[in-house]
Amino acid sequence: MVRCPGQDQRFWKPDDIFEIQCPQCGKSVEFFKDEPKLKCRDCGQIVVNPKIDLGCAQWCQYAEQCLGVSLAQDASFMRSKLIGEMEKVFAGDQRRIDHALLVLDYAEQIQQAEGGDPLVVKAAAILHDVGIPQAERKYGSRAGQYQEMEGPPIARKILERYDVHPDTVDHVCRIVGSHHSGGDIDTIEFKCIWDADHLVNVREEHADEQDIELQKLVDKVLRTEKAREMATELLSDRMPRVNGDAGSE
Repeated sequence: MVRCPGQDQRFWKPDDIFEIQCPQCGKSVEFFKDEPKLKCRDCGQIVVNPKIDLGCAQWCQYAEQCLGVSLAQDASFMRSKLIGEMEKVFAGDQRRIDHALLVLDYAEQIQQAEGGDPLVVKAAAILHDVGIPQAERKYGSRAGQYQEMEGPPIARKILERYDVHPDTVDHVCRIVGSHHSGGDIDTIEFKCIWDADHLVNVREEHADEQDIELQKLVDKVLRTEKAREMATELLSDRMPRVNGDAGSE
């Protein structure tokens, strides 16, 4: 088989071999441009190549053998693709785009502490509200009652476009279809989305409530220890400083 020119080092330029600083220990990790990720020799941290161009891998049938990764199952690759898909669904509605990105940020923090499948958590966080525009078109002011019904088919279509494993697609769609009501799902990935969405809603919808009422709310609805820690931090940030002294003990 003729070798892909992008992988043939005869066609490479000097800057196609470069060093990236390990985010864990700060030591240099040398990358060839076609290496998706490497393990730091000093601390063992997996370092992702931020310069890799996987454009051809989206359509090439030999991508997995060539690059050594399955792009459809790579959470960081899918993250950027799904954000783009979500932004298309919301068609410039920046408030909803920002909400989804903040839920994603919180869900990733919770997942890192609590565990679970990173791809399921990232995908469900990004796509959890994609049913809203369709529900608004069909049901108007009652859209909130139907977004869980409208969201899963849209999420499924997006995920299948990227050949995500069917089990992962099913899991994400169950979360999208239950992220407000709770449904009959109680996986750790669902808990990450449930808690992240509630944390964002506390910031967006309950900002004027008294701290004691907010504390009762988060104690009642949150399902993970990490989310409860994050809620405590959010509440503490609302408290005024004593005499303006941020460093007082």
